[in-house]
Parts: sequence; structure tokens; C-alpha cells
Amino acid sequence: MGSRVQNKVALVTAAGQGIGRAIAQALIAEGGVVIATDLADDKLADLKAKKRAKLDVLSDSNIEALAKSVAGEFGALDILVNCAGYVANGSVLDCTEKDWDFSFDLNVKSMHRMIKTFLPGMLAKRSGSIINISSAVSSIRGVPNRYAYGATKAAVIGLTKAVAADFIKQGIRCNAVCPGTIESPSLEERIAAQSKATGTSSDEVRQAFIDRQPMGRLGKAEEVAALALFLASDEASYITGQAHLVDGGMAL
Repeated sequence: MGSRVQNKVALVTAAGQGIGRAIAQALIAEGGVVIATDLADDKLADLKAKKRAKLDVLSDSNIEALAKSVAGEFGALDILVNCAGYVANGSVLDCTEKDWDFSFDLNVKSMHRMIKTFLPGMLAKRSGSIINISSAVSSIRGVPNRYAYGATKAAVIGLTKAVAADFIKQGIRCNAVCPGTIESPSLEERIAAQSKATGTSSDEVRQAFIDRQPMGRLGKAEEVAALALFLASDEASYITGQAHLVDGGMAL
């Protein structure tokens, strides 16, 4: 057990699997008082978090109810990690209005809701670190068939910079983490779906994902979590408003 975020109150969305889970585990291991949330709250059962809660980040009322509960038990957050997201497939010609709206609602507006709800508590004590999960596929790099996804993750970077600029003098830091292709249940689902849709073997689809990284491998959720942990900690006290890549060279 470490102490890099000892006794700091941290809330992580989408902590049930993948990157969100790895970040929650890293914060717990370093002494954080972690509130782990996910829409599929059964996936949180074995996390050794101080609080586990079902959370729909598309619902203002759900977020507000959680905020009241958290404030009563723990006070204001020290760390907010926004991980919830969705990868839409296809080009502009494939993107329906429903696809576009859902992607922005889950990938961007959810972060707006969470920050707007939990930021006042941070401001009251003039301290806080907000970490938003964006992507290398964003304003940093475009890749085929990620039209809506890339647009939303570019918006996350813009949102991050705006929050950082607005509250830099009030003790708030806000950074974005931009992963490349990471091993996760979500990736496995996308590989299976793409394999079925194209009639290509899952091994070939997987290799195409691997080939996007010049390092020649997929990233691990723990590698993303290590960066998020650093940004959450006081070690990153002089860093705000930045998009931090952990992408195996994907954006080179």
C-alpha cells in the first residue's frame, strides 16, 4: 500500500471494468477514499472502495442524489475522475442523429454534469483535481470510422481546457488523459462486433487494432491508471489544462 493520495476523497465513474476500474484500484492502493460508481453496479461488488454506488451519468437527478449522499458521508471531493464513455463506429455517412446525440450525451455532457455538480465543493476548499478520459482519437489524431467518437473526445479536451482556465486561480486542476488502444472488455466487444460485421476473423481484427500503435502492442488499463494517479496526486500540482497521451506512439 502506498500513500500518494492518502485520505483524499475520489469519485470514479465507470469503475466497473476497464480503465475506470484500474484507476479506482490504483487510487485505493495509494490510500484514497474511493467512491466507485457504475451503471452496472454489480461489477463493483469486489472493489475495496469506501462506497460503491449505481450511477447513471445521463441523469441529472441521479447525479444530484449521489452528490448529496457523498457530501453527507465524506464532504467535498478532492479528486473527480470521469471515465464513462462509448465508442461509436462509422463515418459521417453512417452517423444518425441518434448516434450523434447519444455519443455527445455520454462522452461529453456526462462530464459537464459531473463537474458542475461536484466542482462547487472543491471550490469551497480551494482544492481539487479533475481528470477526464479523452482519447488519442480526438483533436490529436483522426482515424477511420471514428467520426462521432473522435468529435466527442476532441470536445472533452476543449471542456478540460476551459475548466482549467476558469478555475486555475481557485486551486482547481483539470487534465485530460488520452489513451491509445487499450485492452479492455469494451475492446473485446468491438473486436467481436467488427469481426461479425465484416466476416473477418477476430485475430485479424485484433491485429489491425494492435497495428495502430507503433509500439506494436495494445496498452494496459493499469498503464492509463498510472498516469491518472499521477495527475490526481500532489506530484502533479503544477500541471493543469493539458491533454496527456498514453498511446504507444499512436499520435506520432
